[in-house]
Amino acid sequence: MTTASGLLLLTYGANPLTGVLGATNLYLYTSVYTPLKRQSILNTWVGSVVGALPPLMGWAASEGVLSPGGYLLAGILFSWQFVHFNSLSWNLRADYKRAGYRMMSVTHPDLCVRTCLRYSASLVLLSTLAPVLGLTSWFFAIDSLPFNLWAVYLAYNFYQKKDSASSRKLFHFSLVHLPILIFLMIISKRRKESSNNDERESTSPIKL
Repeated sequence: MTTASGLLLLTYGANPLTGVLGATNLYLYTSVYTPLKRQSILNTWVGSVVGALPPLMGWAASEGVLSPGGYLLAGILFSWQFVHFNSLSWNLRADYKRAGYRMMSVTHPDLCVRTCLRYSASLVLLSTLAPVLGLTSWFFAIDSLPFNLWAVYLAYNFYQKKDSASSRKLFHFSLVHLPILIFLMIISKRRKESSNNDERESTSPIKL
């Protein structure tokens, strides 16, 4: 009942595209990601897609279409989740192993730390693409760079040491990293000129 009402709300309260994305995310989470956790490490990639779709849904609800700006927001969420989850899962390896979950930190520890480092570096690129795509001003790329580089440093430290202390430091920083990026993106948002206002101004009578 809750699922049906939620999808109806997305479809008719926003638009059908948002409803389709919501239904897709629900299917991925319940029918792909959840059972895959006991079968393959691919569950982390699927789970990251699940986490990346909500901002894309928000973009679709606002714009009515999917465009590069929405994909960029989803890409940032997708990449951040590997940094966040891989560092978190490192100290939970024993628990995951007992539960029978096939996580990278359990079955492929070297891949776990490499993936974490790789996606932390991708956040630098994605943040630079934001002004290129017209989503933000260049202030966002500049302001976010120190935080993104710190994440890369912590991820590299985790990659080198592969211990609980380095993974914990990276995990704790990931908790504030994403909110910082979102805040910087908001204050650096590039304003769109209203075509309606322009048209109104061009057609309004001249006042003497």
